[in-house]
Amino acid sequence: MLLFLLKRVGTMILTALCLSFIVFFLTNLPPNLEKIAKYEGNSRMTDEEVTSWLENSGFNQPTLLRYGEWLGVVPGWTNERDDRITGRCISGELTAETAPSFCGVLQGYWGDSRVFREEVSTIVGVRLWMTGKLMLWVMLLMVPSALIIGVLAGMREGSKLDRTLSTVSIATTATPEYVSGVILIAVFASSAVGLKWFKGTATAAMENATFENFFLPVLTISLYGMGYIARMTRASMAEVMTAQYIRTARLKGVSFRNIVLKHALRNALIAPFTVIMLQFPWLLNGVVVVETLFNYKGLGWALVQAAGNNDVDLLLGISVVSVMVVLVTQLISDIGYVYLNPRIRIS
Repeated sequence: MLLFLLKRVGTMILTALCLSFIVFFLTNLPPNLEKIAKYEGNSRMTDEEVTSWLENSGFNQPTLLRYGEWLGVVPGWTNERDDRITGRCISGELTAETAPSFCGVLQGYWGDSRVFREEVSTIVGVRLWMTGKLMLWVMLLMVPSALIIGVLAGMREGSKLDRTLSTVSIATTATPEYVSGVILIAVFASSAVGLKWFKGTATAAMENATFENFFLPVLTISLYGMGYIARMTRASMAEVMTAQYIRTARLKGVSFRNIVLKHALRNALIAPFTVIMLQFPWLLNGVVVVETLFNYKGLGWALVQAAGNNDVDLLLGISVVSVMVVLVTQLISDIGYVYLNPRIRIS
């Protein structure tokens, strides 16, 4: 197990480096750098002025070298002009003599947001906490509901209950978040219909989450993932109910209730566990849409703001955090699957 974990951690680090470099390369293309120069300087800057600004700000170096600076494995750039020394690590009270040589992600410096005028690490930490709170309530609503629907549908394959629940599951999965979110707002939060049970925005939920201002965004994300987990649980449950040991239990006169709860349920939940853990990548995608739709200022909302305003450092920070969340949940999924299914062995 230890060797397996070491290999997986090494793979995770390599994957994170590759993906972060791809994002760094795409966000630092010449057109994006020109936009940064005009945003920081003057929108009417000439090409010569843009080139001069980029050179004085350390953007004229090779991409791989700048990536190493951002990562913190290459010394930060310095530039001396008009008897004044500037550099990547020189900011605030830090001078050329007191500033460290390395200042990147590994040293805890993620850069500064050009839109919010704050450190990226601070923004990502606050927005990630907001999104984590939303995803926690989504999982608490989505997972139990999906498992109940899947188990009920799979207990008696082909019955009216099975067909009804399967239809509902397919319908929820086939409906994107931006469609279901708009429908829920129009029906339950709009004065046009009259059912003003909930609030159409979730901005107030950032400080004080209540059922009224937080339930609609939670339900919007839950509906999309609920159907997928329910369908997987239903398929697993239906397969287990046809197993030989279930038939033997029936022949021995064991009640249907005990067959489901004591024999079938545990084995049927092994496959959905992996699916549940893999919901986190989909949740991150859904969060971007839902947070923007309900004006809930979490990680997805910050990503939209960073992309719309060409905030390179913030884009990189959010991308790295998202990649790490996905990789860690996949690792937990693999480890949990091994413990849940004794037939799986790590070799």
